[in-house]
Amino acid sequence: MDIVSIIIAIWTIFIGGVGFLAPRYTASALDLETTGSTMGLSELRAGSGGLYVVVGLYCVITMNPWGYFMLGVAYGGAGLGRGLSIILDKPPMQKALTFLALEWPLAAWLIWMNWPA
Repeated sequence: MDIVSIIIAIWTIFIGGVGFLAPRYTASALDLETTGSTMGLSELRAGSGGLYVVVGLYCVITMNPWGYFMLGVAYGGAGLGRGLSIILDKPPMQKALTFLALEWPLAAWLIWMNWPA
């Protein structure tokens, strides 16, 4: 297993941990508002938090290339959604492009280096 894939998985655990443990901070960083109910916080803990934590942990614990490959697919899906949002939603461009610049290279690396044989 290459060290870069492991570092990406650990990074994924870290950023997921922020969403999982600090959803209000995550909401602020992503320009999201949690008004009317706490369902937004729940969604951040789940989708931007726990999901990333457990996938990253699975990769690090099992060292399974399929896990790393699927982590790459997840980053690719995030990048695809971000790219569509840039076209349709016109988000703050610097922030959106920064996230995209992280998602697609991570996806490409993980998919390329862990392509199922």
